[in-house]
Amino acid sequence: MKKILFLFVLGVVLSCKQNITDADISNLNGYWEIEKVELPDGDKKEYKVNETIDFFKIEANKGFRKKVMPQLDGTYLTNDIQEDVVVVVKNGDALLQYKTKYASWKEEIIELTKDKLVVKNQQEIEYYYKRPAKFSVK
Repeated sequence: MKKILFLFVLGVVLSCKQNITDADISNLNGYWEIEKVELPDGDKKEYKVNETIDFFKIEANKGFRKKVMPQLDGTYLTNDIQEDVVVVVKNGDALLQYKTKYASWKEEIIELTKDKLVVKNQQEIEYYYKRPAKFSVK
């Protein structure tokens, strides 16, 4: 009975993570808005309004991520600050390797579709993103 329970729990845990392919990486391009954060202890933080949105541009598994600010007219305010990103895909796992002149770090892609992105950083914090809703007051 213990073996069956162990196998069931293992199957559930393993099924929560998507098998990422090189073809999936194209879904990373574009704008992403943080939806919630889950801490390793189970605490969650929901984000109702975001002042900044992440913009990814990846080609041939290399590119950048930049923070942009949505404006009331539907455009985005940007600056010249960006993080270089290399995407490493191996055996169904995908890592985002970031680098600036000040630091470098990694995030594991847990799930990636055209409308959903979930990443986990080295501190086991999971970030849930969605595509931002377009708005304008024009």
